[in-house]
Amino acid sequence: MSGRTMQSDVGGSARRERGFSLIETLIAAALIGIGVAAMLVATKSATQVNAAGQEITQAGYLAQEIREWTLKLPFIDPDPGDASNPPGPDGSDPQVFVDDLDDLMNVTYSPPRDANGNAIAGMDAWSQTLTLEWKNPDSLLTAVPDGSSDIVRVNVDIARNGRPVLSAGWLVARR
Repeated sequence: MSGRTMQSDVGGSARRERGFSLIETLIAAALIGIGVAAMLVATKSATQVNAAGQEITQAGYLAQEIREWTLKLPFIDPDPGDASNPPGPDGSDPQVFVDDLDDLMNVTYSPPRDANGNAIAGMDAWSQTLTLEWKNPDSLLTAVPDGSSDIVRVNVDIARNGRPVLSAGWLVARR
C-alpha cells in the first residue's frame, strides 16, 4: 500500500471518522425550536390561567363584601319620615346614603363598596351592580311587586373594565 493506511475495526470493514452532517444539525435545531416553542405556549397558558384565577377570586371577594353589607342592613327604612317612600334608592345615583336594603335597588358602584358601604380605594376598574327582586314566601321562584314581601333576592354583577366577571345572588329575609 501507499503512504495512506486504513484502520479497520473488528469486523474488518473500513471506518471513517466524521462529524454531524448539515441535515442532522438542522433536524436537531428544529426539534429544539419546537420544544422551546411548546414551553413558551405552556408558560403563556399558565400565566393566563393564573390571571383569570386572580380575577375570579377578586370578584368573589367583592360579591362577598356586598353580601355582608346587605345582611347587616335593616329590611325597611328606619326613618319614619321615609315610610311612605316606594322601594328604591332615596337619593343620588349611585346611592351614597344607604340606611335600608331597598336603597341598593338597581345601583352600580364603581369603585366598589366594602361590607360597610365604603368605597374601596385602588379598584376603579371594578364595579358592582345590584338588583333586588321581592319573592313570594310560598314560592321563591315567583317575583312579587317591589316591597310587598318579607323576602328579597339580591343579585350582584361584578365587572372589571366593563367586562362581566361574576354574578352572584342570595336571599335576604326580614328579621
